[in-house]
Amino acid sequence: MARLARLADAFHRLKRRIGSRSGTPSGILIVSSGGLGDTVLFALVLPRLAAMAKDGENITVLLRSDGAKTAFLFDPKIEVLSVDFARLHRDTAYRWQQFDQLYRRNFRIALSADFLRHPHLDEALLVAAAAEQTLGMEARPWPKYDRQLQANRRYFDHLFDSGPVHVDKVVRWARFADWATGETAPAPKVGLLAERLPEADGRDGDFVVIQPFSAVTDKQPSADVFGRIIEAIPDHVTKLITGAPGDLDKNPDFASLLNRANVRFDDSRLEPLCGKLRRARLVVSVDTAVMHMAVVAGAPTICLASAAYVGEIVPYADEIMPGNVSFHFHDMPCRGCLGNCTQPREAGRFACVERLEIDPVLDKIRSVFPDSDREIR
Repeated sequence: MARLARLADAFHRLKRRIGSRSGTPSGILIVSSGGLGDTVLFALVLPRLAAMAKDGENITVLLRSDGAKTAFLFDPKIEVLSVDFARLHRDTAYRWQQFDQLYRRNFRIALSADFLRHPHLDEALLVAAAAEQTLGMEARPWPKYDRQLQANRRYFDHLFDSGPVHVDKVVRWARFADWATGETAPAPKVGLLAERLPEADGRDGDFVVIQPFSAVTDKQPSADVFGRIIEAIPDHVTKLITGAPGDLDKNPDFASLLNRANVRFDDSRLEPLCGKLRRARLVVSVDTAVMHMAVVAGAPTICLASAAYVGEIVPYADEIMPGNVSFHFHDMPCRGCLGNCTQPREAGRFACVERLEIDPVLDKIRSVFPDSDREIR
């Protein structure tokens, strides 16, 4: 962390020691610093944590600015604060501003919902809030920051042991909610009620959504694989290849797929895209936020996963698995590496991704479009 940022932290600690806040502490601050997909899944458990609020208390969820783009799945009564973590790290004035606004809010409870925490980012925000009570999980080991994470334990009033490194993310949150609320409930199935979803959009008629792109390009199967997937879908069915506006520029080998019959690129923002997912005949996606959105929206979904996050996020644990998704991955002795791949890349991809057997995926797709349904209607 930059020297100026450390000085800002020190001065803010001093302010908290000698300063005072008016009024009685009130409100719940929940810090969840995961990405887009994590925010989608967090929406499943958030209502349970929100139940900690007393009558009339506000519930505020602090999200990383990139992860906040899927917060439209939250109850609109919940306030969302979005913080740019990259700027928080480098911009001292911005850091002080974020610290000060949290401190002035005078929360009754500040709670970290993160197992993986950064001592100088999300933990620093939680500490700056200086709530009447601060709760969290025991942090996941992180050799680079373990010393500071241990030092920060003193800022928590209570810490929950949520289990080993490899626990399904939603199950971990559900256990944490049991502990934090004192009320035991089953982990929620992956799915959201229609009232929590954008309005369904079926203007594309009979269509399939294909999401081949990942922020981690090593997790993407090749363009040839997605070419075979498109071939397995009847010509009359519209194929929407979805992605961010710059994805085709970053992945020029995928551009030729747009020359196939009835294929087009769709760079809709995430909220309107979620409305389309509700009417999609099928969604085929790598393990990204779009895949999780498709599942919670109830779309028939096929996930092409790496083995990197097996045991944490894909496939979902049996107790939360819905009936509208199937996961396909190539198992490896190193499964569950959480992205810290130690294997040589194969064709520029994780070995587990390059070795993914595609024929079962194609069979699954064809089962959605039986021969009797392949004629133009």
